[in-house]
Amino acid sequence: MSFSLHAATIPPYLQILGSVARLVDRAEAWCAETNTPAEEIINARLIADMLPFTYQVKSTAEHSIGAVQSVREGFATPSLAMPPSTFAELRDKVAAARTDLASLEPAEIDSFVGKPVRFEFKALKRDFTAENFLIGYALPNFYFHAVTAYDLLRARGLPLGKRDFLGDLPATSG
Repeated sequence: MSFSLHAATIPPYLQILGSVARLVDRAEAWCAETNTPAEEIINARLIADMLPFTYQVKSTAEHSIGAVQSVREGFATPSLAMPPSTFAELRDKVAAARTDLASLEPAEIDSFVGKPVRFEFKALKRDFTAENFLIGYALPNFYFHAVTAYDLLRARGLPLGKRDFLGDLPATSG
């Protein structure tokens, strides 16, 4: 069986982004049901020096479709743009990432294998191949931010379980 960069990246991105989209919906509904101001969730942090829920959701888009765009360009650096500030804006950010990822052709993603990608942020400069960047850097960061968004909601009392994080599981063959 040959390696497929597309199969290793795009379906997992789409699966978990679907979960993140539902987390945003659940958070908004929970705020309405409990009369909790939206800002309490939007700005929620696990600890003072961690970035808030809105940043965690934003980062799932940036470490998925943003990572693919970085590979196309051969250069990656973290976005310093402010995260969305409302549930609607978060929903739009995730939806746009999902739409863009779903439109990608597998052949394009698979053609990235071996392509150089330069990562720079402050003093850190690192050269990757596209597959090492996507699988060894972008995917772990993507999962980190998705699980942190989930954990922020759980820490605030939202009734979520593992299935809410895993989302729509891939179909089995046969």
